[in-house]
Amino acid sequence: MTDGINLLTWAQEGFAFAEGYDAEAGRYEGLRAGQIVTLVDSEAPEVLVKTDVAMRQMDAERPVAPEPEPGRAQPNPNVVGDKPTVDPPEITPPREKTPPPAAKPKRFHGTVLLDATRVGRDAGRIAEEVIAHLDGLVHAKVTVTIEIEAKLPDGAPDQVVRTVSENCRTLKFTSQGFEKD
Repeated sequence: MTDGINLLTWAQEGFAFAEGYDAEAGRYEGLRAGQIVTLVDSEAPEVLVKTDVAMRQMDAERPVAPEPEPGRAQPNPNVVGDKPTVDPPEITPPREKTPPPAAKPKRFHGTVLLDATRVGRDAGRIAEEVIAHLDGLVHAKVTVTIEIEAKLPDGAPDQVVRTVSENCRTLKFTSQGFEKD
């Protein structure tokens, strides 16, 4: 919420903030905009103010410099007598340097060997305990690849080769095949 108040371009893109509204005076109290506002007391009657309303009040309350008298030279505020004066520059203590935030990991990869007799159970746990956490992150692109490797010392019968090959095509495997060696 404070982003709209903090903007230097708050009048075009944000809003103002007031600590309250005085109905008798017809004005907002503690009206602020274009500056950092820290909301401390959650019980305080804080008010968001439309920019046009805030601008009218701020313009009306802005002090007006007195008009110079015609024909009279105006004194230079930086000169006293015949000696120029300049206010010393405002010295602000140096801020403590905060270390930059540590770089967050941008990628994850993992490989796990599943028991062929319990693939469904184990894959379900992996989906719940790993994939769901990664996929739940905003803008995350999670890819899950299942790799199957079967060593068949006695060879695969023609019926199994046909069934597995057809099922792989139906399930849209990106690559699959049997090898004789």
